[in-house]
This record gives sequence, structure tokens and C-alpha cells, in this order.
Amino acid sequence: MKKVELGKSGLKSAPIIFGGNVFGWTLDEKESFKMLDELFELGFTTLDTADVYSRWANGVPHGTSERIIGKWLKERKLRDKITLITKGGSSLQPSGPKNNSRDYLTGAIQDSMLRLQTDYIDLYFTHFDDEETPVEEALEAYQKFMSSGEIMHIGASNFSTERLQESITGAAEKDLPAYEVFQPEYNLMVRDKFEGKIEEICSKNNLGVIPYFSLASGFLTGKYREKEDFEGKDRKMFTEKFLNQRGERILKILDQISEKHNISQAGVALAWLIKRPGVSAPIASATKSSHLKSFTEAIEVSLSKEDMEILNKASK
Repeated sequence: MKKVELGKSGLKSAPIIFGGNVFGWTLDEKESFKMLDELFELGFTTLDTADVYSRWANGVPHGTSERIIGKWLKERKLRDKITLITKGGSSLQPSGPKNNSRDYLTGAIQDSMLRLQTDYIDLYFTHFDDEETPVEEALEAYQKFMSSGEIMHIGASNFSTERLQESITGAAEKDLPAYEVFQPEYNLMVRDKFEGKIEEICSKNNLGVIPYFSLASGFLTGKYREKEDFEGKDRKMFTEKFLNQRGERILKILDQISEKHNISQAGVALAWLIKRPGVSAPIASATKSSHLKSFTEAIEVSLSKEDMEILNKASK
């Protein structure tokens, strides 16, 4: 599978990164191992997780996703063949402040490495901004781990335009490690959190961009059409907000283009992201083997200029 570069980091990835928030949430350990095995066989070898995954699910403690991935890596002896991404700084309690202080991140990184059963992390993200902490303090924490080879590269997620620019400027002025990859929420349903000034900063500084919620938590698969479709679903809290006139319009266009190319709606939605300016590789999850077909569809399909324009207009 052809690899893509994540900005100037030197890291390379399959054109789609797998989102590990499903491990321990909608997939138990056995099912997670099966999914990880299939991903590896298909060539999807970049995994994205976080220390907080999936604390929001009933009965699931934080760190569950990392523990499952770590156990799989050890049992399969595949650490050197996987690009491992994790994140820290989010509250590990149901409610609480973000924390990007030096001491907190130091502990968070060490805990993640224990759960992941690894002595290095390929890409570590500041998960959310903590406006109470100077942006340089997080970079100072990372400097120690990067000097020791325990963290290879760093990135920022969910930062405002101002704080991302502050981080870039601060790193240059104080000779600190710089963020090389940015992770925004970005998909056909949510475009304003990346397009515009954030996109310009990423482009100007050659940051790799790996959007999360690429399928709008499953809404863009087309399986949620009526209110009743959400009932009893784990993703209801994330998806039901999209069921409105705009959402229905986008699904209609996805139906048309998916029929034209004989691929799934999810394949079209991912292909749109892959072709968007500035995007390196979208992050997407799956809970069934059959869902992985949309990954290969998205990579193999060639959306025309007209296809892209129609999708852009519908989601404007």
C-alpha cells in the first residue's frame, strides 16, 4: 500500500489511520485483537489512541484502548511494524479540567507507555488545549522524552488558531520541540473547525493533518436516517445532532456518488477527505470486518472534480 507523509515529521502512514477509540468500547478485547489482525494484514499499520479512551462509555475505565493495543503488540511481536499514536492532557475523570502542565504530562506519558507496553511512542499529541498553562510548558515536558528517544514526534489536537500559532512561535523562539502534526475534527458534516485560519497555519508550517471523526461518528455511513435508527446505539450521543436538513442533503449526495462509483457512502466520505487540501490521512474506525471495505474503496476510487464540487457544495 502506498504510504503518505505526515507533514515534515518523516513519519509515513497508510492513507487512512485507524482510530482506536473502539477498543474496549464497541469492541471487546477478543474482537479488538481480530480487528487489529485484519488491519495489519491489509496494510493499515498506523494506530491512533489516547489515554482517555474510552472513559465516556459505561463501565469502561480510561486507558482501556491503550491496554488492549499494548497487549496485542506484545503478543504479536509487531511493535517495530506499527506507527503508534497516543494523546494526553484530557481529563481522565467524567468531569474535570484539561491539564497540560509539565508534571501532569510527564506522568501521563509514563502511564501510557506502561499500558502500551512500549519504550517509545512514534507520535504523541497534546489532546486538548489547557488555556491555564503556557503553551511552552507542554513542549518543555516533551523535550525530555524526545531527548531520551521515548517520544519521536509531537502533535497538537483541538487547538484554537491563536494557541496553535503561539505554540509554533514559542517553540522557535525558545528552541523547544515543535508540533509537526495537527489533529482536528473534520468531515463533511463539520468543516469549520479546520478550514480557514487553522488550515492556513498548518499549510504554512508544513504540519501533517490527520482529522478525527472522519465519518462523523458513523453518520456518514448512511445508516442513520431516522430518529429511530439511533435508539440503543452506542454512538447516539455523537451522531443524532447531524440528523437535520443539511445532514439529509449530504446523505442524499453521498447516495448518488456512491451509486455512481459502486462503493459505500463511507468510502465516498473518506475519499473526499483524502483529496481535501492539506489533509495527510484521515482517522477512521470500524467495528466489523465488512466496514474495512470502505477503507480500501476510499483509497482506490478516483473522485472526479465534479464529484468533489458537488460534495463541497452540499456540505458548505
